[in-house]
Parts: sequence; C-alpha cells; structure tokens
Amino acid sequence: MKGVILAGGTGTRLHPLTRITNKHLLPIYDRPMISYAIEALVTAGISDLMLVTGGTHAGEFLRLLGNGHDYGIDRLLYSYQDRPGGIAEALGLTERFVDGEKVVVMLADNIFELSIRSVALRFLDQSEGARVVLSRITDPAHLRHLGVPDIAEDKKIRSIMEKPADPPSPFGVTGIYFYGPEVFEVIPTLKPSGRGELEITDVNNWYVRRGLMDYDIIDGFWGDAGESIDAYYEVNDFVRVHGANGIGAVNSAIRP
Repeated sequence: MKGVILAGGTGTRLHPLTRITNKHLLPIYDRPMISYAIEALVTAGISDLMLVTGGTHAGEFLRLLGNGHDYGIDRLLYSYQDRPGGIAEALGLTERFVDGEKVVVMLADNIFELSIRSVALRFLDQSEGARVVLSRITDPAHLRHLGVPDIAEDKKIRSIMEKPADPPSPFGVTGIYFYGPEVFEVIPTLKPSGRGELEITDVNNWYVRRGLMDYDIIDGFWGDAGESIDAYYEVNDFVRVHGANGIGAVNSAIRP
C-alpha cells in the first residue's frame, strides 16, 4: 500500500503564522507538524510515500525531509499542486505514483494520539472499496464544521454530510482516508463545489452509494491543527504532554 501526505493549502485559518511559511512546517511541540503525519504512516508500516504540496514554500519540504531516509521512509517522492483545487484534485496528482495499488491519504495537519496501524491492517484485509476513520466529538458546535456520517441501524454509513447544521451522528470524519485504486477513476467524474474545488467528501459518498465504504472509530485524541489558531494550540499542548501516534512526548521526536 502506498501513502500520500497532503501538505498544500494556503493556511489562511492560521494567519498571521502562515504568512511566511506553509502551515505544515509550523512546530507542534518540538518538531515540524509534517513529521507527525510521516510518523503515523511509517509506524503503520507504510514507507513508500508521496508528499503533495504547493505555494511559494514548497521547496522547504525538500530541505527539511530530503530523501526521507532519516524519517524511516524507504522512498519519498514529491508532487506540486499549482492551485488550490481541493483534496481530491491533490490526490489525483498521485495516480502514477500509486500505480494501481491501495493507497492511504493523510492530511498533514491531522494529529492522532494513538497508532493507526490496526486500521491500515484492516484495510489491507478489506477486499474492495474504501475506509474512513471517525472520531467521537462531544461538542455539537465543532461537529457542524466537519464531515459527519449518517450511520444506519445496521452500522453502515448512509451518507457523509459536510458541515451539517444538524449533525446526524456524534462522529467526525478525520483527515485520513483509505482507497482502492479505482479512486483515480472516480476523481475525473467529480464536479467542482461552490468554492471551485474537488471535494473529498464527494469521493467518499461515491463509495457510500455503492456500499463500498467501511470505517473505524478511533480511541484517543484526534486534532486538526490547521482548523484554527485555537485548535493549533490545543493540539500543541496535547502533544507536549502526551505525545502522538502511540509514542510518548519524551521520545516522540524523529531525529537523524
């Protein structure tokens, strides 16, 4: 299975911090934010990665990560998204890299307390379709800013609603997605949303409509450090005390 890390976007929700750098290069505790996404995938057994970024600071990722070997990556490739066209469009840029295999896509501003290895293994055993990772959200106001699944009595997802005024469940869709290779046939069929982007929720609902979407509900903390300034510092404070990806704060740093 290949891994794709998406580290583009303009980071406007973290202004003024992001006026001089890409948000995924901002520090979370004692290292750049991007390193936690890498750690999450590498510790899950995925070490063939492509990083997709954009904007004027793209070269800084190459300076930081190099060939990725110091981070436990076997092969690290880069792709450039020349305009903010959405998560699904960014994923589409990786088709030749994925080359017909299964793929896990991770948004680089998502931080997990626990390892995602068990989820990755379940997807590898999944014969077809896609898989999303859900987190229980206790604050209804927060749910209204997320993708939220409508889950039927048989535990199947009926649909995923983006930023619903009346959330149909207490679960938010986190920024990690697992897809079969057919996802690259789905992306060209999408139409841009009202903000002119190809939305990953539309990809996920394609699988939902065909009964091909499975999910896991994760334990532990999940935070989107790019959601707002407050969320950024909430994630920072959590990682400083507890660590991330199942690794304690004291020994969490990946160092050469």
